[in-house]
Amino acid sequence: MKNSFYWKLIALVFVGAIVFTQIFDLKFENKESGPALSLKLRSGLLGADKNKEEPQEPDQALLEEEVLPLAGVVIPLKWGDLGKRMIEKGVIDSEKFESIYQLRGGLNNYEKALLYAENNDSIKIDKDNSGFILNLLWAFGLANKNPILEQGPMMDPKYGGAGRFASTGGWVIAKSDAMDYYSQYEFIKLTEEQQKLVEEVSKNIYRPCCGNSTYFPDCNHGLAMLGLLELLAAQGLSEEEMYKIALKVNSYWFPETYLTLAKYFEKRGVAWAEVEPKEVLGSVYSSASGYQEILKEIKPVSLPSGGCGV
Repeated sequence: MKNSFYWKLIALVFVGAIVFTQIFDLKFENKESGPALSLKLRSGLLGADKNKEEPQEPDQALLEEEVLPLAGVVIPLKWGDLGKRMIEKGVIDSEKFESIYQLRGGLNNYEKALLYAENNDSIKIDKDNSGFILNLLWAFGLANKNPILEQGPMMDPKYGGAGRFASTGGWVIAKSDAMDYYSQYEFIKLTEEQQKLVEEVSKNIYRPCCGNSTYFPDCNHGLAMLGLLELLAAQGLSEEEMYKIALKVNSYWFPETYLTLAKYFEKRGVAWAEVEPKEVLGSVYSSASGYQEILKEIKPVSLPSGGCGV
């Protein structure tokens, strides 16, 4: 019996020692007065990590400069005289167009050049002119002849005709009804390979105001993005380049959405410059429903966002 008692006692002491060392850090230190035992509570136990620093909120000013550079973004396409040609065809009624912007301070020289001049090079988009660029590309996307407009979802009989959408019915600054210009003019003509690229990319670029991809351009942002993709493809840009530019442009059109997404990624250790544009532009992040799911995990950045109007 005595032997049994001693063995139980030894076992209890051994277990106690293990538990003790899991809770405390033991350290023998040589001091002037002789060896001393130092005890320190291990972090993470018994509430010892309550003062541990929480991940810092991303700096919004820095995020804004990453997502929406103040200097703007140059879109590598040759605009040429497309503004002038759209006015000549009646797609844009210059008087109606300018009257709208007169209420907003009027068009500046750069914007007038894109509208009236013949030798424009690339387009620059920034915070101040993003709405103007949206309207230019909307007009182009509406009028430029493309199979997506003629054979895609816009023409599905169940919707009652392409003229019933915001992207067509909302274009009220043409010389006549918007459908008079719908896919009517070959301002640019794509090769078979370029058209295929536009179709593939358009099916994966969403916008947070709707649930549809650019392949179903039922609002102004959709038609404008379709027009942009056509122009980029005509310039010979690659799929990867098209996605990169599309994300930058979408960010100016929906600043609140993409600043929030940048914040979402930053809090997960991914810088905005490192995100994959194709992934971010997909339905998981950029569609209306996908973005709402993201908002369940993060507080949105509060900024004005684009609407579906001129």
